[in-house]
Amino acid sequence: MHVERRTLLLSAVLAAVILGLGLLGLSFGASWVTPGEVVAALGGWGESVVVVRDWRLPRVLAGMVFGLALGVAGAIFQNLTRNPMGSPDVIGLDAGAYTGALVAITLLSGSSVQLATGSVLGGLAVAALIYLLSAGGGRSGLRLVVIGIAVSAIVTALNSWIVLRAELEVAMAAAGWHAGSLNGVDWEDLPLPFAIIAVLLVVMAGSAHAMHQAALGEAVAATTGVSLRRLRLVMVLVGVGCTATVTAVAGPIAFIALAAPQIGRRLAGAPGVPLLPAALTGALLLQGADLVAQMLLAPESLPVGVVTTAIGGCYLIWLLAKEVRRR
Repeated sequence: MHVERRTLLLSAVLAAVILGLGLLGLSFGASWVTPGEVVAALGGWGESVVVVRDWRLPRVLAGMVFGLALGVAGAIFQNLTRNPMGSPDVIGLDAGAYTGALVAITLLSGSSVQLATGSVLGGLAVAALIYLLSAGGGRSGLRLVVIGIAVSAIVTALNSWIVLRAELEVAMAAAGWHAGSLNGVDWEDLPLPFAIIAVLLVVMAGSAHAMHQAALGEAVAATTGVSLRRLRLVMVLVGVGCTATVTAVAGPIAFIALAAPQIGRRLAGAPGVPLLPAALTGALLLQGADLVAQMLLAPESLPVGVVTTAIGGCYLIWLLAKEVRRR
């Protein structure tokens, strides 16, 4: 109960910080809007309604929801692999989703539905390939991560070949999109991914208890009636779906899914990788990184993936050093 109370308190604090960052995101831009004017604009009054509600609010909401999705995806795969490096961007699922999106852009018209479908199929294909290649070793966490890194390198090379073979305008758009960015996100881009993410999060919330039972060991899960095969299938589908949906809209945003679950776990003092702290930490990290991306070279706005990669690289070095010392 102590851990549960701490998790609930942490979640409330993280939610408050996320709302504070959201308010700052609605205020900051080419012209500063005071918090009072932001509240008035959200209610439909004042001179800043268009700036706040039409231009800035979609970006802020995208940072929140996409961060939630990436945090949950990272928690899912770190629970599956039982390894802090088992996140979608490390084991190649981001690269696979990007491949599917590239195919939709280069061979099809690149509509939002085609991007979402292609991203999900690409992520699932890479997940299935990693699963098959790791079958001979009992699918241990370290083996899955190492094979995933190798598959990620191969898929990244394939993505580069696709971009090089594409027409110049398409290649430039794909290369820019690959950095991972919330620049230019508007209301038309959000209804479908938000709906998909909402469904996936509801499904995962229903499986959260079983996931934590499975984290205690296969024997414990079996005695409590958890169907491990079904649970793992649901977890993979939800994790790939969350990752691919974000990739379809914003491109592959690196390291949020890697860092958020471990930061949330440490803040919550939980023995496993709990979903709620991971989700809220993901939303906080992505929002914070996007604000930094907007402020660094203002009025020019960097892709948020540039910031998350720089921060995530430092985090990954620390994580690897810690794992080496532990062994």
